Amino acid sequence: MTETTEIQAQARERIGKANRALARQGKLPAVVYGTDIGSIPIQVDRHEFEKIAAHEGVGAMLFKLKIDGHKPINVMVKDISRDPTYGTIQHVDFWAIKMSQSVTTLVPIDFVGVSAGEKAGGVLLHELREVHVEGLPAHLPEHIEVDVSDLEVGMSLHLRDIVPPEGVTIHGDPDTIVCSVTAPTKAVEEEVVSVETEPEVIGEKEQEE
Repeated sequence: MTETTEIQAQARERIGKANRALARQGKLPAVVYGTDIGSIPIQVDRHEFEKIAAHEGVGAMLFKLKIDGHKPINVMVKDISRDPTYGTIQHVDFWAIKMSQSVTTLVPIDFVGVSAGEKAGGVLLHELREVHVEGLPAHLPEHIEVDVSDLEVGMSLHLRDIVPPEGVTIHGDPDTIVCSVTAPTKAVEEEVVSVETEPEVIGEKEQEE
């Protein structure tokens, strides 16, 4: 079950380029939206949110968002915009949710164990890093564990093989390969055969019998 974290926020009146001033104040521009509240521009503490964003399963985390000290709103992170060059966070979209309604989000896959194939010299290939899950907000996992211990060389684990937590559904093509173990690639060395020939002496004539 996902834990709930509280985030303090303030209503934001300035938008657009004026948001650059927020960076100097250690603030991060954001917005929270939902069916019952519309769209509300807000700002949150940049340092606080950066620590949250470093969490691998942030997409499935639950937050209680308190705007200017008002009653908390249950939210999830819908999107994080980053600078394409430096990767710094530029903007956050919070999604107001109802705890009694199912939601769909992406959660990372946590591969656990060492496959039997790897122990035999094979290589484990991760074909999928995250999956779409659906469930009540309180039931959503921050990650899905996948045990690869039994995989031998040549074997694959598919989406249909993953058992989700109770109350959670995994969406996607059941035949999608999640991971597989392949034999190590061996470089085939070609032997270069040197053919030695005797040098021909210029002017030498064949002797007649």
